[in-house]
Amino acid sequence: MHPGSIGVFDSGYGGLTVLKEMVQRLPDYDFLYLGDNARAPYGTRSFETVYQYTKEAVDWFFKQGCPLVILACNTASAKALRTIQQQDLQQYEPFRRVLGVIRPTAEVIGDYTKNGHIGILATPGTVQSQSYLLEIKKFSPEAHIVQQACPLWVPLIENNLHHQPGANYFIESCVQELLQQDSAIDTLLLGCTHYPIIYDAIRKAIPPSVQLIAQGGIVAESLVQYLQRHPDMDQRLSRSGKRIFYTTDNAADFQSHTALFYGEEVEVRETKL
Repeated sequence: MHPGSIGVFDSGYGGLTVLKEMVQRLPDYDFLYLGDNARAPYGTRSFETVYQYTKEAVDWFFKQGCPLVILACNTASAKALRTIQQQDLQQYEPFRRVLGVIRPTAEVIGDYTKNGHIGILATPGTVQSQSYLLEIKKFSPEAHIVQQACPLWVPLIENNLHHQPGANYFIESCVQELLQQDSAIDTLLLGCTHYPIIYDAIRKAIPPSVQLIAQGGIVAESLVQYLQRHPDMDQRLSRSGKRIFYTTDNAADFQSHTALFYGEEVEVRETKL
């Protein structure tokens, strides 16, 4: 097998916030990004639909020669990852791997809280899956966890409306609904890769004593540790510092969002799944 890139998948732009952190920690490695913008958002879609879309993306990455694929999408990680890992990977070569963003976040989020009260802001699909509750309980069984779905946040961000004065109402209302569930929350997790874009607005809406955690850095550090634990996979990854970006929708439109999510504008190509 020839060395291949690390594949990074998201339903749209949000995974770029995770990719940015991965590139900072693994600058020599090659990365291939795919945003399924033509079928986004995933957050309100059924389990079966998200699974089918995600599996098609994973197939695409494997055809591009990627031995390792990161689902940098909380909804895909919540609704599709387990089935892909337990059933579909058996159909591929044994060296292929698919990882998500929920488990590495769940492993360490308990280290941030002092009183065990954790709040999660996420898409309706991620909240519905209960994935964060189940995973965090494995590592922090005493934690008290509450969730709040924020269905309008991703559309606001992707349509570049999050800077509009009216956007603060929708941001603050979701945060307040979460805090009303548990006023003792001392750690708040952004359970969607889009949400770091409105980090400052969320920060203003919560008490100063509450820690606000974006998962990009956590996931990137987890990937570094994974490759250290699995040198066989590490050897299968190419290293020329190459980044290639694809979207299933309009490349020019995707490119116009990359500066916001990735920190710089990049060349984007179109593909079909």
